[in-house]
Amino acid sequence: MSNQDLIQEIQQLKKERNAVILAHSYQRPEIQDLADFVGDSLALARKAQEAECDVIVFCGVHFMAETACILNPTRTVLLPDKEAACSLEESCPAEELAAFLEENKDKNYYVVAYINCSIGVKALADVIVTSGNSQRIIETAPADRPILFVPDRNLGAWTARKVGREMTLWNGACHVHERFTRDRVLEMRAQYPDAEVVCHPECQEPIRLLADHICSTEKMIPYCRDSKAARFIIVTESGILHRLRKLVPGKEFIGMGFEQCSCNECEYMKLNTLEKLRNCLRDMEPEVRIEEDLRRRAEKPLQRMLDLSL
Repeated sequence: MSNQDLIQEIQQLKKERNAVILAHSYQRPEIQDLADFVGDSLALARKAQEAECDVIVFCGVHFMAETACILNPTRTVLLPDKEAACSLEESCPAEELAAFLEENKDKNYYVVAYINCSIGVKALADVIVTSGNSQRIIETAPADRPILFVPDRNLGAWTARKVGREMTLWNGACHVHERFTRDRVLEMRAQYPDAEVVCHPECQEPIRLLADHICSTEKMIPYCRDSKAARFIIVTESGILHRLRKLVPGKEFIGMGFEQCSCNECEYMKLNTLEKLRNCLRDMEPEVRIEEDLRRRAEKPLQRMLDLSL
């Protein structure tokens, strides 16, 4: 079956199911083009709440579909591929975080959890953040409590420096952003001396120090649109390149991958395909389900994030 045939079938099934399709900016181009909404974690969390639908199809990874479940308990949430995991989420198991907090309960940590984590971790957090709002939200954290930032040490370190506040950092990281090296960025700069380097804060510090600008994927779009530069080296997962080229025409966007290596791709994000999207709408599975008690505990810090991000 051709992509066009699949797209037509998906659109018909979407209408029949009264469904909305959400796609993260790291998804395949054809899924981004088909989705009702494309964005980063915060933008899609809001769209999930606002959407008038019976079914939410989340083209992303598992923690994102869980987040949609937390905010939409009466709706069916589908994930096209149940194996779409996240290395950053897996770097902070909820049971390990719970044990750490128990061992250090005398410190009374204020737990700030990056949204790239499991529902179990969210339920242990005081507040959730994204790469786009971490600075603003941590500025509201209680001054009399030490902060524990989980699970991404790179985003945590960048935010701590921006806010000027010391934090204990969980030793987690995104496997895609960990692949980028200082030497590769220097090679790219030498190859494209007129290009600006724009990187995600999940990158390691040597990368961030070389960047002209550091921001979330969502904020890359207005930054590149408003910049006087005509060429950009984008240091994050390759899926954002499609969106940048679509929304900022007339400028050139260069990814960090090698010609013979897809090292700037998240294999988990790319598990979702048009065929799997069609199948999940047709069969109404894989469905993401969560226990109500756990959902309620995770909803509080997530809603706190949304309230503070208005």
